[in-house]
Amino acid sequence: MARTKFKELRDGLPEDVRRGLDAEKQRTIDELPLNRLRASRNLTQEQLANLLGMPQSNVSRLERQADMHVSTLAHIVEAMGGELEIRANFPNGEVVRLSRL
Repeated sequence: MARTKFKELRDGLPEDVRRGLDAEKQRTIDELPLNRLRASRNLTQEQLANLLGMPQSNVSRLERQADMHVSTLAHIVEAMGGELEIRANFPNGEVVRLSRL
C-alpha cells in the first residue's frame, strides 16, 4: 500500500474543507483533553512522564497545550498502551492512518 503523508492529503483539500477539519480538531481537543485521557488510563502525570522519559513538568505543559504535532500525540498514546488512528471521512470513502513511529 502506498503511503501518503497527512500533510499532503490536507494540503490538497479545498480551503473550506481544511477550515472544517480545523474546527473539528478543536472540538475534539475540547471534548477529550489529554489530562482526561491520561486519567482514564489510571496514570498520574509522573507515571506518564516516566513512560515518556521526560520530566513531569513537560507532561503538565503538554496537557495544557491547545495544539500539538500528531507525532507527539501518537507517542503519548502509544506510551499509554494505545494506538492513534486518524480518519478522514469523505462522501466517496475514507482515509485511515494508524500511527507508526
